[in-house]
Amino acid sequence: MKLINILVVSSACLTLCLSTLVSSSLQPYQAIFNFGDSLSDTGNFLLSGALAFPVIGKPPYGETFFQHATGRCSDGRLVVDFIVEAFGLPLLPPYLALNKTQDIQHGVNFAVAGATALDPEFFYQRKIGLVMWTNDSLSTQLGWFKKLKPSLCSTKQECDNYFKRTLFLVGEIGGNDYNYAFFVGGNIKQLKASVPYVVGAITNATSALIEEGAVELLVPGNLPIGCSAVYLTLFQTPNRSYYDKRNGCLKAFNTFSKYHNSELKRALATLRQKYPHVNIIYADYYGAAMPFFHAPQHYGFKSGTLRACCGGGGPYNFNNSARCGHIGSTACKDPSSYVNWDGMHLTEAAYRYIAKGLIHGQFTTPI
Repeated sequence: MKLINILVVSSACLTLCLSTLVSSSLQPYQAIFNFGDSLSDTGNFLLSGALAFPVIGKPPYGETFFQHATGRCSDGRLVVDFIVEAFGLPLLPPYLALNKTQDIQHGVNFAVAGATALDPEFFYQRKIGLVMWTNDSLSTQLGWFKKLKPSLCSTKQECDNYFKRTLFLVGEIGGNDYNYAFFVGGNIKQLKASVPYVVGAITNATSALIEEGAVELLVPGNLPIGCSAVYLTLFQTPNRSYYDKRNGCLKAFNTFSKYHNSELKRALATLRQKYPHVNIIYADYYGAAMPFFHAPQHYGFKSGTLRACCGGGGPYNFNNSARCGHIGSTACKDPSSYVNWDGMHLTEAAYRYIAKGLIHGQFTTPI
């Protein structure tokens, strides 16, 4: 079955074709609600007014699929877009764009670029709040959902019937909690101490959604940040032993990502015991991404994986004073041949492969 086909299920079998990303019903999901950061924001940051002239609101952002900027931090579609397409649903409207006449029965996107799992106070108390893109953290997004819920269903029975065919995507979230700290000089030992807090915020939000009626939830882990052009640029070193010989990524930062992911999986296992009636799925973004970092040519990434398509020069085409969309930056002619879009985010082509790995169940657990 192709990625964007609607599910077709035999009446003789209760097993759906898209493995774990499905409800126990014979029907596909009728709605999807997404929470997260720039990996899945489809316009909320742009609409929030957090910055007067955010570059993601103009070309080359959005050039590949939409032919115009949409507020997505990529050249085209994101993982969440491919997931909703796979279930035959319309692309999710950003929450801040909703109007009173809009149909929201198929879902809404609450994600905001720059969002953190932890509340902003955590960062302001540690004197790093000023580098944050937004204060619309995961708890704020959860509050938006609770405010919207009465428009979706009114009685418990009505909500139960609606949510049993609804998928909740809780992230990816948490990456910015580490980014902000790393970018102002935090070290890995210091950041490891914050992992339990970040994971706790993610699982608390997941638990809160379950208490609101969610029974199908997908919770992604973090991507391999050691393969990101911004990390490779900011933390580059002449010591080659710091780099993975297989892919050129920074080993210590990828090990950190794996540590966060292992702790998140451990916490989700505990949550499954607490809510045995709920399907809590872990989405392995790290595992879905690593194959094309190891063998880019095999996946069609002829221009490689570590150098950004859009940027202002340097070994990895990431220049903090001339980032993608700013004066002094240029975009490549063929983003589909790149994994890295702007130094911090991936291209539509890369997100397509990650989504495919999730949709077909290879990188989702439990199975």
